[in-house]
Amino acid sequence: MKKLITSALIVAGLLLLSVPHVNSQQDVNSRNALNQDVNTQQGNSGDILVPDSSIERPSDRGLRAHTNHLIKTAQPQGGLGPGGGMTPDQLRSFYNMPSTGGANTIVIVDAFDYPTALNDFNVFSAQFGLPQETSTNVLASTNTVFQVVYASGKRPRGNCGWDQEAALDIEWAHAMAPSAKIVLVEATTNSFANLFAAVDVASGIAGAREVSMSWGGSEFSGEAANDSHFPSGNGIVYFASSGDTGGTTIYPSASPFVVAAGGTHVNTNASGAFVSETGWSGSGGGPSQFEPRPVYQSSIALIVGAARGIPDVSSDADPNTGVSVYDSTRCQGISGWLVFGGTSVSSPCLAGMTNLSGHFFLDSTTELTHIYSLLGSSSFRDITSGTAGSFSCAVGWDFVTGVGTPQGTTGL
Repeated sequence: MKKLITSALIVAGLLLLSVPHVNSQQDVNSRNALNQDVNTQQGNSGDILVPDSSIERPSDRGLRAHTNHLIKTAQPQGGLGPGGGMTPDQLRSFYNMPSTGGANTIVIVDAFDYPTALNDFNVFSAQFGLPQETSTNVLASTNTVFQVVYASGKRPRGNCGWDQEAALDIEWAHAMAPSAKIVLVEATTNSFANLFAAVDVASGIAGAREVSMSWGGSEFSGEAANDSHFPSGNGIVYFASSGDTGGTTIYPSASPFVVAAGGTHVNTNASGAFVSETGWSGSGGGPSQFEPRPVYQSSIALIVGAARGIPDVSSDADPNTGVSVYDSTRCQGISGWLVFGGTSVSSPCLAGMTNLSGHFFLDSTTELTHIYSLLGSSSFRDITSGTAGSFSCAVGWDFVTGVGTPQGTTGL
């Protein structure tokens, strides 16, 4: 059944608001099949919602990206936040992170306009005692906590699925690094051309030290030409979600110049405290189809062979142990406090944790070299249980969780 979700994600011809498409009965049938496959994979019966924006159609490959978030519609496990989602305090405790800190700027890149971003960011922040943006002009560069930038200079049209993605990303990067400024760069559409143009804008933002991309698409021939959007030596570390289909790879997380963020499932006790952690069955990973193994992965050459191995590092992503997110924009019949999972949680959280470390390495390669130099050390929790697709967690590095999950800031 885990293989079925892979084919369903690729062949489902569903409505994506970013491009014109006829909503046929075949689309409806495909969505129903996909939801069934996701819920079977997760061990549930109909309580995981796959947003339209998280579906990839065959015509999207190499041209358009999809989000990597899933929504838990029934009571999740172990969360103490609204809707039963995990709280910032819980995630910090899982990964031994301090409750304060952060500096400079974390930039989130997403597609389309999120009109209620400032309001939702502040509602989330108020709920969890985080700094709020006091300016009423979300576009003001003088904002010290949160700002929106239109990548093209013009306000994009809206897309509620991408609004959900942006809500998750800005709120949880902020949750992990409360004192860092969060900037949301909105690409005109979800085309790779527009998204990578937005990444270039993000790289030029004053004080940017981390860029998070919770989106991607199936790997494609020629993808490596886009690696130039993640330059070396510019003082920025780039993060990307590894995807929500276990045992498969997506780009840009396949780029050797990006930190690929995988996912886990966290078990808690009745008080919401950490008990154990396993690999999440939806965590994207495997050997890249097109990118070669980078030097920093030489220590795992016997596992990955000549290909770049994915993911690099992981954190909580299973929607069953998902996080609380506030999005006031109604989408597919829901709004307000929601519980999100998917590796779209991992990317902004890990970007925030990395910011919190204060290392601020020169580029992604330097960051990844540091991470892999500590493989097997106490800087990471080695995840040895769980499977994703055809891959299993194991002692040391694996295609499900990479080096494991952070334990304090030293490894990042």
